[in-house]
Amino acid sequence: MLTATVVFLVIGGVAVAVLALALFGGELLHFGHPDAGGPVSLEVVAGFVGAFGFAGAAASELFGARTPAVILVAVIVGALAAVPAAWLAWRLSRAARDMRTDATPQRRDLVGSLGVVVTPVPAGTGYGEVRVRLGGQPVKVYARADRAIPTGARVFVIEAPSETSVVVEETP
Repeated sequence: MLTATVVFLVIGGVAVAVLALALFGGELLHFGHPDAGGPVSLEVVAGFVGAFGFAGAAASELFGARTPAVILVAVIVGALAAVPAAWLAWRLSRAARDMRTDATPQRRDLVGSLGVVVTPVPAGTGYGEVRVRLGGQPVKVYARADRAIPTGARVFVIEAPSETSVVVEETP
């Protein structure tokens, strides 16, 4: 026999599955215009339905929902829990979508950086390695120089011919 609690749990479980699809599959089931980004996004629907199902299941189990009147109370409890959950899902998803991020570092950002030689840089055509900071993170790149530079020497990047190599000069 199918109880009200099981029905509510299935509703909540379906919402969790839909939310997982939204997180891993993008906006597959977006309601309305795909560029709208309004309050009726998949995350909001999943939050509403999930809170409705799980809160309704809890209320159903607590009140012993065996009659239509008690099942109606469980539905009301589920709806009362679902509205703030949907609002919170809307706020969180909007904040995540509108979050500002730094620009992706480019090779031109390497020029002017200070670094340290980690593998000796030979004079002329060979490559050594230097560690510089790019976007606040340490990055190890190949380095060329006109003069040989020993390990541990501080260098200044004067050119970045590629994403993974630089031309450096030793600093005093």
